[in-house]
Amino acid sequence: MGKVVILGDKAINDGVSAHEEQVSNLDALHGLVNEDLKAVNRVILERMESPVALISQLAGHIIASGGKRLRPMLTLSTAKMCGYTGRRHIDLAACVEFIHTATLLHDDVVDESDLRRGNATANAVWGNKPSVLVGDFLFSRAFQLSVADGSLQVLDILANTSATLAEGEVMQLVTSNDTETSEDAYLEVITAKTAALFASACRLGGLVAERPSQEQDALASFGLNLGIAYQLVDDALDYSAAEKDLGKSIGDDFRDGKITLPVLLAFRRGSLQEREFWKRTMENGEQNENDFSLALNLITKHNSLDDSFDRARHYGSVAKDALGLFKDGPEKHALQDVVNFCINRAH
Repeated sequence: MGKVVILGDKAINDGVSAHEEQVSNLDALHGLVNEDLKAVNRVILERMESPVALISQLAGHIIASGGKRLRPMLTLSTAKMCGYTGRRHIDLAACVEFIHTATLLHDDVVDESDLRRGNATANAVWGNKPSVLVGDFLFSRAFQLSVADGSLQVLDILANTSATLAEGEVMQLVTSNDTETSEDAYLEVITAKTAALFASACRLGGLVAERPSQEQDALASFGLNLGIAYQLVDDALDYSAAEKDLGKSIGDDFRDGKITLPVLLAFRRGSLQEREFWKRTMENGEQNENDFSLALNLITKHNSLDDSFDRARHYGSVAKDALGLFKDGPEKHALQDVVNFCINRAH
């Protein structure tokens, strides 16, 4: 595992990871919000401090693990695109990142994950109990920042989003190991657990700029569809990417019995014998060392990955269309490039 250090305002690893190479594909967006992002990082570093040493250590571990800061960059760039020149978006972008990081800590415990962004997860290093409690601490920090902003609209957005994220994770637990899950139910899960925060991150940019509700809705639509595309690709990569490229363990979704789109499509298109394979491995949890390879073969046979990526491209196109209300400019073009980045992680 690479040694994590803090260099100025930026968290980096001392080795070049695939995750960091991906960040280079966001150069246009990063360049536009670089100074604001430095300010966000300073807020994050300040607010994750605690007299309880373990809190700072564990929070610092995940926050400094090479994250792209994509969600806060969405808040910063949408505010900039809307002509905002104040400072509220800095703390709100930090709120978004704290909420995201808290969900990562909780998710890794639920999923019993050992690897994230190429590094050991916090629960693998410190255990489950500290990870859950520090996740709660980060949620609290997010709401301290949102209360300080003083806007009931901001509080409403972030409170509803946090509830939706939790509902999405519970829905995923309910659909896990159920091969009868519909594609609509799967989309409902990823919309809640991933896309909702993308949508709110973008809406906040329009809100602080006091843009009309139609424009705020368009920004939320952009974020929502971008988030769906992002998660569709993320789920497909679990069956297609090399572990070193993805920065997390490959095949975890299969081993955990998570019902994602590649599995749904392969199950729906498979023979009776193939469906029995999915039921044995995903529903009953009876897996042997060769089963993941067989799962990959079935997913390839039924073109499940290509079709999953096609779905992602569709939602990406819808996201780009949502930006049609806004005038052309560097921020709009950079946000359109973000859509390409999220989808092209597959290649």
